Amino acid sequence: MKQLTIVRHAKSSWEHEVQDKDRPLKDRGINDALLVSSHVRDRMEMPDMVFSSPANRALHTCTIFMRTLGIPWDKLRLSDELYDFSGASVGRFVKAVDDNYDKIMIFGHNHALTTVSNNFGDLFTDNVPTSGLVRITFGVERWSDIRDGKTDLMVFPKHLR
Repeated sequence: MKQLTIVRHAKSSWEHEVQDKDRPLKDRGINDALLVSSHVRDRMEMPDMVFSSPANRALHTCTIFMRTLGIPWDKLRLSDELYDFSGASVGRFVKAVDDNYDKIMIFGHNHALTTVSNNFGDLFTDNVPTSGLVRITFGVERWSDIRDGKTDLMVFPKHLR
């Protein structure tokens, strides 16, 4: 059985004149990431591997979750394929993950993560918000076979305020 947990990066700041990949998180984003990660801490099993977009806002969100969930740093890999906004690249990435990993966690961007959530999960959402987390479980042994999964956890900051 395979399990995919996706997390959209936390709220980022547009105050700085930096490249898109370098945009930092806002204080509200940091607080929301802490809120969601703390909420799911006892509702999640340790992932076998964590993958993040290299964009500052995604990687910072990832580090907040990893610290809160107690995930060891050697389980983190960065991938340019996750710096995707449509979902096509993220979908291909997930289907190509090493089958030795049963539980993975991905940190990335919208609209890619909303598309992936809706394409693979059984609960529709108009939008995975910043710091939003969606977990989908698949009854298959190979990532290349994932299709119609069961969305068994969906946590958005607004649910916790």
